[in-house]
Amino acid sequence: MWVPPFSPSVVFTEWGLPPVLFVLVVWVCGLYLYGVWRLHERGDRWPVGRTVSFVLGGMGSFFFATSSGLAAYDDTLLSAHMVQHMILTMVVPLFCALGAPVTLALRTLPKRPRRWLLAVLHSPVARVLSFPPLTFALYVLSPWALYFTGWYDATLHSDALHELMHVHLVVVGALFFTPILGIDPVPGRVSYPFRLLLLMLTLPFHAFLGVTIMGQSELIGGDWYPSLHASMPWLPDPLADQHLAGGILWASGDLIGLLLFSILFAQWVRSSMQEARREDRRLDRLERLESASRGPDSHRDPNR
Repeated sequence: MWVPPFSPSVVFTEWGLPPVLFVLVVWVCGLYLYGVWRLHERGDRWPVGRTVSFVLGGMGSFFFATSSGLAAYDDTLLSAHMVQHMILTMVVPLFCALGAPVTLALRTLPKRPRRWLLAVLHSPVARVLSFPPLTFALYVLSPWALYFTGWYDATLHSDALHELMHVHLVVVGALFFTPILGIDPVPGRVSYPFRLLLLMLTLPFHAFLGVTIMGQSELIGGDWYPSLHASMPWLPDPLADQHLAGGILWASGDLIGLLLFSILFAQWVRSSMQEARREDRRLDRLERLESASRGPDSHRDPNR
């Protein structure tokens, strides 16, 4: 294995196409766009923002993280892998959730597949996998299991496990973020204050994990990174790169967290305004019914 010296430009020049993940991206985007086309064909409207969010923001970020220079260096530099990690666990699930793929599927699938999807959404397995305390535990504990067991070292020695790790990061992020920030009718949705609390709780865990990695004297990945120096002497000191990776995890977790808080706050305000409008319509309807029940003489002056 050999790659040229790392620089910001190689992120956009050292592209590759992992076959399985590339086919996955093409199929997922194709099915989503086909669903949007089906809606437009029958005269229904689908917000452009949702399409842009899912195809470009979600799957585009996934393709970038797994096929660009980040992927070319993710088993060479732990710091490059950590950028990839944050994209896959936070950015991709966020934008995919905002794209509402489940809602699109429910509006475009034929009757039988739609019944199957509804059965899955209402199944006990779906309720368990979307249980907020469980998804939170999976989300915050998964990185600890990845970096402080033999799991990460195994992914460096196996291409199949390496690609499976990428999918795992997205799935765990989607299980956590979809009920919190998504708009799909999925189980596990809770009130906005509790959603805010769950997001707030992720910040100290990201920070603590980043600080722990920065303070480690033992190398993550064992002898993998030092063994690369023979063929690539330009590589930085593995321990220094590991400290940089921990800093990236800490800082990017806080920055992306601010974006998540902004989106959740906007959703909360919009939901409150919609609820206020519904309440106004309900009160107006009750007033009209009450006026109608009193009859036309109810508005006359009783002293006349």
